[in-house]
Amino acid sequence: MNLWLDSAWRALLYCLMPRVIVLTLLPLLVITLASWAAWYFYWTPVTSAAQALLEHAWGMQWLLGHLQTWGVSGVPAVLAPLFVLILAIPVIIIACLLLVTLWLTPSFVNLVAQRRFPDLERKQGGTLASSLMWALGSTAAAVIGFVVSLPLWLIPPLILILPPLIWGWLTFRIMAFDALAEHASREERRDVLRRHRLPLLLMGVCTGFLSAAPGIVWISGLLFAALFFVLIPLALWIYMLIFAFTSLWFAHYCLAALAQLRALQQRDLPPSVSASVLSDEVQ
Repeated sequence: MNLWLDSAWRALLYCLMPRVIVLTLLPLLVITLASWAAWYFYWTPVTSAAQALLEHAWGMQWLLGHLQTWGVSGVPAVLAPLFVLILAIPVIIIACLLLVTLWLTPSFVNLVAQRRFPDLERKQGGTLASSLMWALGSTAAAVIGFVVSLPLWLIPPLILILPPLIWGWLTFRIMAFDALAEHASREERRDVLRRHRLPLLLMGVCTGFLSAAPGIVWISGLLFAALFFVLIPLALWIYMLIFAFTSLWFAHYCLAALAQLRALQQRDLPPSVSASVLSDEVQ
């Protein structure tokens, strides 16, 4: 737990560095432009389709009839944008996570390594191709989990629990792999992930719950249409900062865990072998 908390506050301090803040702006620009383009070209037809789906959904006619007797009308038109938004938010979260992981995480890992672990050997246990394949495979599994669990979201408590758990698992899988890709060998990476699986998964779940916060800004952008082009980039930047913090958190934790693992292995070596290894490192 000491390593968990130590890595968290270090990551938080690193997020205040101008270099880290600037690094989040470029992917923010990409996601913002993509979101504006999707809103401009697809918002009206998608919300219209969602409204038609709600109007003709099973049991909806019965519910609408009862609501009309109470003087409530136009429910599908009100719910359709929220329905589309609920489905769009996971896509945005995954896009932000992948952009930060593939674009920013290597820079963050190098930053942490240079400042805290300059002598930590880089064994190149992962490549860009393996990182990409790992990210795509993990994302596909998370999407399947998201689709399969959708009916359970109708149960009030589960909608607050299941999405953060899915995003947490996905974040853990991707961030931990990339944090160790350059410095750890394949065997060391597996060993670190096995030894620290629970705290790393807890880090991912914390990120999953934090990722729910920008959703309030998204909904505000829908309710206050005049501020849409201000609130949506703000929400996206919050996503970027959350995932930047998470990337730095995993980098601090995983590199420290790797350093501890190598120190433990070094201590357990026979004296003659240990002396030989130390001599090689000095040379």
